[in-house]
Amino acid sequence: MSEVLIQGINIKKSFPLKSGTLEVLKGITITIKKGEMVGIFGPSGSGKSTLLYILSGLDRPTEGEVFFAGQSLSLLTEEELFLFRNQKIGFLFQFHYLLPEFTALENVMLPLLIRDGKIPEIRRKAEAILVEVGVKERMEHKPEKLSGGEKQRVSLARALITDPLCLFLDEPTGNLDRESSENLLSLLSQLNQKKGTTMLLVSHNERVKEIVNKIYYLSDGKLYHEKV
Repeated sequence: MSEVLIQGINIKKSFPLKSGTLEVLKGITITIKKGEMVGIFGPSGSGKSTLLYILSGLDRPTEGEVFFAGQSLSLLTEEELFLFRNQKIGFLFQFHYLLPEFTALENVMLPLLIRDGKIPEIRRKAEAILVEVGVKERMEHKPEKLSGGEKQRVSLARALITDPLCLFLDEPTGNLDRESSENLLSLLSQLNQKKGTTMLLVSHNERVKEIVNKIYYLSDGKLYHEKV
């Protein structure tokens, strides 16, 4: 039986409004096992990204509990959550968020430089990952010289350099053309199959359904599981 990596229990999230309270998540329970590739789908505004941020420790639920590798995230201070995110997870957003003043290689090195590691070792690891994601010839280029697909691959390399236990992806193909989107999804599938990287993807892209091994739909604050 696969080891449980992430467990969300009765997760609720609401936001105060002038007219009352907006309930976005209404008691969601989800279990993600190590090595799984999970897709969450649903209409815009359904709370998919909110759920992703809560499960990854980027946000806290109004009610409920999130356990990551058996550890309760609610018990962590903000400083401990920062260290948790730096050491345990990787994140890929719809937009690349690369720092324009740094090269692709330097951007990928940053998460480990925060840990105060040895620069030559970090550089070698960053170079190897950039080769793995297919941007070997572009690693000394700054973001402005990269295509949209190349920027997203560099962002993926940056997310992978910390050897995360789980990779969280928020609409990773949402800002890409069809070819770049296909290339990225193929790369993600390979990483999951060859390395067993656990992934949780939020997407509108129907193609994602073809590469994940578990599908959920989020609608009206509730999560529904569909068999693949």
